Amino acid sequence: MGIQGLAKLIGDVAPGSVKEQQIKHYFGRKIAIDASMSIYQFLIAVRQDGNVLQNEEGETTSHLMGMFYRTIRMVENGIKPVYVFDGKPPQLKSAELSKRSERRAEAEKQLAEAQETGDTENIERFNKRLVKVTKQHNDECKQLLQLMGIPYIEAPCEAEASCAALVKAGKVYAAATEDMDALTFGTSVLLRHMTASEAKKLPIQEFHLNKALQEAGLTQEQFVDLCILLGSDYCESIRGIGPKRAIDLIRQHKTIEEIIKNIDSSKYTIPEDWLYKEARQLFLEPDVVEAESLDLKWSEPDEEELVKFMCEGKQFSEERIRNGAKKLLKGRQGSTQGRLDDFFKVTGSLTSAKRKELEPKGSAKKKVKSGSKFKKGK
Repeated sequence: MGIQGLAKLIGDVAPGSVKEQQIKHYFGRKIAIDASMSIYQFLIAVRQDGNVLQNEEGETTSHLMGMFYRTIRMVENGIKPVYVFDGKPPQLKSAELSKRSERRAEAEKQLAEAQETGDTENIERFNKRLVKVTKQHNDECKQLLQLMGIPYIEAPCEAEASCAALVKAGKVYAAATEDMDALTFGTSVLLRHMTASEAKKLPIQEFHLNKALQEAGLTQEQFVDLCILLGSDYCESIRGIGPKRAIDLIRQHKTIEEIIKNIDSSKYTIPEDWLYKEARQLFLEPDVVEAESLDLKWSEPDEEELVKFMCEGKQFSEERIRNGAKKLLKGRQGSTQGRLDDFFKVTGSLTSAKRKELEPKGSAKKKVKSGSKFKKGK
């Protein structure tokens, strides 16, 4: 779920922190990608006649097709992706997971009813609601990535938190996920739609945390409290407080504790035994991979093993898999030239007043201009 309404709120209160980019803009960049979110997208989007792709044995293959071709697209554009897989969910998430189980049970009932009446539109809708990323999906994608020469990491807990840790450690440029809580976990750059289908022609949304905090007038701690008020996976929120009211309250009172003291509890329902302090702690000090000690390595694809895994095992076209392997190899060789801005580090910027101070004045300025050209015979 991420953080409810956060993307729109940032767009409203800190528009300068959001950019739209094309995938080619990230040439030479290392990007940490939320694997489970991507696999879920592939299971939803890569379909045939409204159903997930399957081989002759009835095994689902949508996730493998999505992972293979969307990763190739990134590599062809000079991106070095590293996938981060979810670990064990935090205890605080158990209530949210229970709600999801209830919603799945309800969707199963509605699917059965739609199948009885032959309602094809609702059959497809409820089938999508029942999509769940399994251990098998994850394991197969890990095997595929290994054969493609793409590194992956198993997070101890939430993938978005470890993606953010990789960004903060300087191991990658950005975290790519649809869940906005990567910002709450502290990633400086968040990319949405990175693994979307090329056919959708969705520009990549780029969120810059520091710029968002600056424009919104918040500290990171206040931003975390704002996200808890908006609604997260880890605890309830105060009923009756929408996004605009939430940011106004944070700006005025700075913390949830002060908000609780000052709001009208007859108008706004504060949850009993509210675990906002625990949620805050989870966002500010999450259980993450030890990013500093990681050595991320991209290698050449193993074409023969890819063919064996994808064609013999999963019944993909051998010609397409071999073509994909060649694209991976070519893209990897192309991306090694890197980005120009990796070689030149900006150490600071001059204010306009300081720049004027350093500029030569009057006749000295003229001398600089005339002296800048070579004269014949000199």
